[in-house]
Amino acid sequence: MPKDASPPAPPAAPQLSERQRRHLRGLAHPLKSVILMGKTGLTDAVALETIRALKDHELVKVRTPGGDRAAREAMIESLAARTGSALVQRIGNVAVLYRPRTKVPRILIPDS
Repeated sequence: MPKDASPPAPPAAPQLSERQRRHLRGLAHPLKSVILMGKTGLTDAVALETIRALKDHELVKVRTPGGDRAAREAMIESLAARTGSALVQRIGNVAVLYRPRTKVPRILIPDS
C-alpha cells in the first residue's frame, strides 16, 4: 500500500453490552499496548497500523500521548470510528479497542 494511502472505509463498530465489555476488559488486562501514538497524534499511518493490529488480534491496547484530556478522548473516539472498532475501556492515556474478525473470530464473547 502506498505511503500516502488513507485507510479503507471501516466496517460498522460492534455494539457491546455491559456484560460483553466486562468480559473483554478481563481479557485485555494482561495485554501490552500494541499501538503507541506519538506527539503527532492520530495520523493515517496510526489508523492503518491499528486496522492491521485489530485484524491480527481483535483486541488491542492503544497508548496515547499525555496532555489535554478532551483532546485525548477525541483522538481515541476518532480512532475507534476510523477503524470500525468498539471502545471497550479508557483509563488515563490507555484505551482498549475491539473489532471481531469477519471470518472465524478468535475471541468468543458471551451473548448479551
